[in-house]
Amino acid sequence: MTEKVLIYLHGFLSSPQSHKASLVADYMATYARHIRMECPQLANFPEQALAQVRALASQYKDAELAFIGSSMGGFLATHLVNEFGGRAVLINPAVNPHILLSGLLGQHQNPYTQEKFTLDGQHVKQLQALAVQGIKQPDAFWVLLQQGDETLDYRWAEQLYQHGRLSIEANGSHAFDGFERYLPQIVDFLFNDKAVCTVPDAGIAPLTLS
Repeated sequence: MTEKVLIYLHGFLSSPQSHKASLVADYMATYARHIRMECPQLANFPEQALAQVRALASQYKDAELAFIGSSMGGFLATHLVNEFGGRAVLINPAVNPHILLSGLLGQHQNPYTQEKFTLDGQHVKQLQALAVQGIKQPDAFWVLLQQGDETLDYRWAEQLYQHGRLSIEANGSHAFDGFERYLPQIVDFLFNDKAVCTVPDAGIAPLTLS
């Protein structure tokens, strides 16, 4: 039987201990233990992070591979699906992250790891050079967007992934409020694997679901 592997990719200044990553890990451990989950602590710089996740995905080239990517992790997951195949669920993904990071130059400290690092113009150029040029398999993506995202303009992702599956909700935030509602459907989409548990609905209906 082919091994099933889910790789969760967190966002900038985040970690495997983040809220959404923890929700996914807890759900998988309880209801989908037959699926292996990897959730690496990603490097702070774009070229390093992409090289890191490519190496990880390469370890599972013979597996049924899928991805969940949040924000910057969604940007990385898009590269991985284009390169390795499989499916991905993206949560408020970064589409032009070099624009965001160009306004965040200077020293940072990851609130989870306490690691300090400095972003400079060279890192922004690296990220711009890694811009996604197109989506090879649009139907391999399910993109969850909230219009209240205070960090990214959801319309950029709506445009890039327009031929994939989109769920767009009014209001919300960059963290994607009520993310746990989607977990059973996410596992089913990624692996065609019906979940055994339905997470209670938080009462926020999507505007579009295609």
